[in-house]
Amino acid sequence: MTILAISGLIRPMLESRLPEGLDVRWFMSAEEAIDAVAEAEIGWFDMNDKEAMAATLVAAKKLKWLNSIYAGLDFLPMDVLIERGITVTNGAGINAITIAEYVVMGMLTTAKGYREVVRAQDRHEWLFDSPGKRELAGSKALLLGYGAIGKLIKPRLEAFDVEVTVVRRSGGEGTLSPDEWRAHLDKFDWVILAVPATPETDGMIGAEELAAMKSDCVIVNIARGAVIDQPALVAALKTKQIGGAFLDVTTPEPLPADHVLWTLPNAHISMHLSGRAQDKMFVRSGERFLDNLARYLRGEPVAPVFDPRLGY
Repeated sequence: MTILAISGLIRPMLESRLPEGLDVRWFMSAEEAIDAVAEAEIGWFDMNDKEAMAATLVAAKKLKWLNSIYAGLDFLPMDVLIERGITVTNGAGINAITIAEYVVMGMLTTAKGYREVVRAQDRHEWLFDSPGKRELAGSKALLLGYGAIGKLIKPRLEAFDVEVTVVRRSGGEGTLSPDEWRAHLDKFDWVILAVPATPETDGMIGAEELAAMKSDCVIVNIARGAVIDQPALVAALKTKQIGGAFLDVTTPEPLPADHVLWTLPNAHISMHLSGRAQDKMFVRSGERFLDNLARYLRGEPVAPVFDPRLGY
């Protein structure tokens, strides 16, 4: 009999729809998870506590398939996944729609100075001029990362008449290669980061890249905080070397209350809420898991597969 270890948080949605003949070990705490996964072949043990998730993986010595709602799994021990040959399906694409919408929102918020409009409303103050006068139409954006999220960002920006240039290895019209984009940074009004967290992308935007950008360029980061050299970014924002930054992700998270980023008027911090700005995340994840479970039990491939050697 196939044994599954699954977080009890998803139980109300899944339990009545699971195939018969399975031994499901539900758990509601990190301690219960350790016991539940001991004999499990299939695991779905997402938790807010990433260290607990990693410890649960280590304890799951018979695991063959790990499912997760998270797209980025860099907090898990990759060596364990590789050594045990565990198939991993992640949450790639589950949050793509809402994150793509968040990118548009962030760009419009920055362009129109909408944060100042909200603050004026809080003060009951009627503004007689707009605090932001930029238009998206006619601007140029560099999009680094063309996975599930990037593929949704591009058409949404093009609907606002933004000229989008994508960075991708395979090339093609309107694209730049990983070796080319740095030489063209001075052409873009927006630099959007939607790359996976890998050793290759760690610190890919540093002091040199920031210095090459236009003085009014705005960075939008919905990837991971680590893809930007944060001290270099703070320095660039303080001196107005670039126009601003819309940061859904930071290093660390949560950002400490006394961190300087909170105080910079050209830094917008959205607290890693982009993927949570929806009410369909668990529904989509559950549907995908059930579809993959049926495939797995038939001996068919599951998807999307996370490669621990590549980190995405």
